[in-house]
Amino acid sequence: MQNSQVADKIRELCKKAGITVKELLEQCRINRNFIYDLEKRGQAPSADKLERIADYLDCSVDYLLGRTDIVEVNKSK
Repeated sequence: MQNSQVADKIRELCKKAGITVKELLEQCRINRNFIYDLEKRGQAPSADKLERIADYLDCSVDYLLGRTDIVEVNKSK
């Protein structure tokens, strides 16, 4: 999956959650240029940042990366 698609997934989930991307990045303590870096600079997202974003948005990292269409996180009972 291309980095721009990861950015699109993040935007989509933020919209569904009723928050802005800026709010997400602030809450996850990620640089505000993260989305720009993904899309324009081709910078690969670190596993740590993707994990923080996925945890905050309650989705799986695999969903953000386009490896699955299932948004839900596999949680143990």
